[in-house]
Amino acid sequence: MSTILDTITAAKREEVALSKKSVPMEILHSSPMFLRKCNSLKNSILLPGSSGIIAEFKQKSPSKGVINAAADVVVVATGYAAAGASGISVLTDFPFFGGTLDNLMKARLALPEMPLLRKDFMIDEYQLVEAKASGADVVLLIAACLSKLQAAELACKARELGMEVLFEIHGEEELELIPEHADFVGVNNRNLKTMKVSLETSVHLSPLIPDYFLKIAESGILNPEDVIKLKAAGYRGFLIGENFMKTIDPVIACKEFIMKWK
Repeated sequence: MSTILDTITAAKREEVALSKKSVPMEILHSSPMFLRKCNSLKNSILLPGSSGIIAEFKQKSPSKGVINAAADVVVVATGYAAAGASGISVLTDFPFFGGTLDNLMKARLALPEMPLLRKDFMIDEYQLVEAKASGADVVLLIAACLSKLQAAELACKARELGMEVLFEIHGEEELELIPEHADFVGVNNRNLKTMKVSLETSVHLSPLIPDYFLKIAESGILNPEDVIKLKAAGYRGFLIGENFMKTIDPVIACKEFIMKWK
């Protein structure tokens, strides 16, 4: 039975094919942002006193529908940074998440020193070059979208481009797909088949992930107590989007969240 991820990946292949025709790789290579030195999310998370929070700008999702259509990426991203986020994730998939590369570029111009993650479904080297040219410092690779060889090749290419790699897994069966060139291993607590969320997924998988990868917990982090629990399980980074974005003011939600547990 196909999952929402299968649907998204199929659509992404068509999207990438069209992008290659409309914006050739050589144009991306000539972008001013392509030449910039990337900021390190790893260093930001490991700084003494770091919150470890990777705050996400996300306006809708397949599971929740519209979350916050009126939010402005510059206002939210700069607010997240001021609130103490260690990094910012920007969704760039439009059909399913309402994201755009333009949002990523706006966040980069507003926050030249902040580590930015391009959150998308990366299946082709073209998207990595596109990410670098749009201001990304980190890219997400999702195990469920890739073969072991694809994951290894894309992670290696991203590192060649100077970007860090967050490799996302959902279960034990994906541990063997983790590429050596990943910087972070993210555990998504959302079951892709049922869409249910459980932090126990992160707790269970943590001891199975090699310690030389920085561990990031994703999805289902609702309160500071969840961060404390995940930190005790070995996680240094915490990707939080919907919990902030669903509020009237995502910036205040982020600030209050960080203040409560730090």
